[in-house]
Amino acid sequence: MISMALFNIKGRVGKTTLTYHLAHMLQRLGHRVLAVDLDPQANLTSLFLDEDSLAALWAEPESPAWGGTDTSGANALTIPLASRIQQDTGTVATSVKPIMEELGDVAFFEPSQVTDGLWLVPGDLELSAFEDRLSAAWPSTFTGDPAAIRTTTAFYRIINDAARKVSADIVLIDVGPNLGAINRAALLAADTVLVPLAADLFSLRELRALGPALRGWRSTWQETVLPKVPSAVPAPSGAMKPIGYVIMQPLPRLDRPVRGYRRWLERIPQVFTESMLAEPRDPDGRSYELATMRNYQSLMPLARDARKPMFDLKAADGALGSTQSYVQKCRAEFRLLAESVLQRLNEVQRRGDHSDGREVP
Repeated sequence: MISMALFNIKGRVGKTTLTYHLAHMLQRLGHRVLAVDLDPQANLTSLFLDEDSLAALWAEPESPAWGGTDTSGANALTIPLASRIQQDTGTVATSVKPIMEELGDVAFFEPSQVTDGLWLVPGDLELSAFEDRLSAAWPSTFTGDPAAIRTTTAFYRIINDAARKVSADIVLIDVGPNLGAINRAALLAADTVLVPLAADLFSLRELRALGPALRGWRSTWQETVLPKVPSAVPAPSGAMKPIGYVIMQPLPRLDRPVRGYRRWLERIPQVFTESMLAEPRDPDGRSYELATMRNYQSLMPLARDARKPMFDLKAADGALGSTQSYVQKCRAEFRLLAESVLQRLNEVQRRGDHSDGREVP
């Protein structure tokens, strides 16, 4: 199993949409995929699950009563899923609740199965309350404090448990756009990092800040904390190896000429190399751009209504006429991206520079 976080400090670059579609495409290519929502906004979870299922998952008091006799239409799909969620599925927030309440260690739940070969560890808006606990625990990990280390490794252990339960090949981790304590713990749990980028000034500035932050977390974890982790606690390596970036094309704008777009686009390779790899030039002599994804905003509303990836839209979903050719382009682009990601992940696994932390059976 290998894990990959999709992360950028800048928001609204299509990171969650990318995670969702990449998870589905990797599953189509024959891999067992676990998607993990560690963004307190829980946007990835809302893409995978319908509103009734979310209400049951988050135990909203006004949730509909499940187990009725209506088996027609949408209810035929949502009732079994909601029932399963109530019985044995929890969110990341419910998993760390014992730590939050100082009642014990993380609680483990069954991941929610989206389809054959694809599972979700659901997110929850209540996860934001874990930020302060993680922030307070970080300095205490330097001295090997067991409680602080269990807090900081909570995400890693939740991911590992879920991945083992479903025999996942690949774990995709969606995180929020910031450098806070939740994201530090989430990134430490990831073997690799993929960076979605927009070709603009703000993305370049934030890319320059991202690399040093990841290197700082990595060195602190590997050199200061990991040697002090108790033998009974499974711990991540903190590898966070950058495997590349994906350019997310914006919608055309009259106030932003193509020349301006290309200006920033041409600077990304050098900035990525300097920031993420800490090298004056690409050490491998190859591009770290895995793909340029066009903006499929016209397809996304149809996909949300149909509760399926954009590249699966049919005429019955409203993808009529020329829109079907757009769907086919979307499918081809995501397939190429998934194949590029797989190639980079396979290289990391062959080199053995991931998962070199300490796992306890």
